[in-house]
Amino acid sequence: MSPRPLALALTAGAALLARRAVRRRIEGSPLWPLPALAEPVSGRPRHRSLRLTVAAHEVVAEGVVQLRLEGRELPGWEPGAHLDLVLPSGLVRQYSLCGDPADTSAYTIATRLVPDGRGGSREVHEGLRAGMTVEVRGPRNRFPLAPAPAYVFVAGGIGITPILPMLRAVADRPGLEWRLLYGGRSRASMPYLAEIEKLGSGAGSGRVTVVAEDEDGLPDLDALFAGVAAELPEGTAVHCCGPQGLTAAVEARIPEGAVLRLERFAPRTSAAGNQAFEVELRCSGRTLTVAADSTVLAAVRKELPDTAYSCEQGFCGTCRQRVLAGEVDHRDELLTDAERADSMLICVSRARRGPLVLDL
Repeated sequence: MSPRPLALALTAGAALLARRAVRRRIEGSPLWPLPALAEPVSGRPRHRSLRLTVAAHEVVAEGVVQLRLEGRELPGWEPGAHLDLVLPSGLVRQYSLCGDPADTSAYTIATRLVPDGRGGSREVHEGLRAGMTVEVRGPRNRFPLAPAPAYVFVAGGIGITPILPMLRAVADRPGLEWRLLYGGRSRASMPYLAEIEKLGSGAGSGRVTVVAEDEDGLPDLDALFAGVAAELPEGTAVHCCGPQGLTAAVEARIPEGAVLRLERFAPRTSAAGNQAFEVELRCSGRTLTVAADSTVLAAVRKELPDTAYSCEQGFCGTCRQRVLAGEVDHRDELLTDAERADSMLICVSRARRGPLVLDL
């Protein structure tokens, strides 16, 4: 190589090494990643958003509507994932994906009408129609199908939606042991029942147990888990989605050696009940009182209205804040143990005792 090209190559190489060194120093600093770029900074959180068309709006069971949301080359997802659906009113609600992950042209979700709910399900049922355009964010997955030698699925009512893609996945794996207990108020109110019973019929009897409360009463979880302990291998994964009573009952009965994965309809509650407590906003120099019937998020937004939030149920992570001092009663289903060591989701979590100090 002639002297000039060699000198140019050496100069370029030195510049590359210098840039890498600078980046390592930046990434190692406490200011990396830059908060303004990595986290929402206002009441409207910044997530990847898509504008999709409501291609179909159909009733799939009593009180249950399914939406097919179409787009082009949509981001992929795995069983257990969910979307944030931004409704025309501005409400943001989370719905599990229950379609086919291989279909990159559409997302499928379903929701049950909750007459005395917070308004999201009613708007989906009565306000959305085929041909309308909606905004979605995601998909995200906090309830993935765990690798396991065998599976037990427990679903209550509309809790079947994240479970259904899991069933399709395990049913395609010859020789894999799996079981489903699916409960609901009545067979007419239980979506996707025909497909689920067909999935179970191809692998021998006893894999799918359907319990309609108006015919059979409540599911016999003791019998289910006695069979799991006796017949299925250690490390069997139990995936459960449903109302709090169901998830709590499953959690209390999980056999030793099984791996439990839960998806709740609502944030977990504390047996001790809620008490009022104080929160210091260190950066703002303010101290707030959070009432027993309120949340940290509600109290903070009275003083700092641009504080980011979305689901208000401890599911999405938008309202996560750094905790500088205090003992937190974590009630979310999202943060890891490491994340809980210095942060909290202020929409649902509270102080266990004494005041909390937040980096706000």
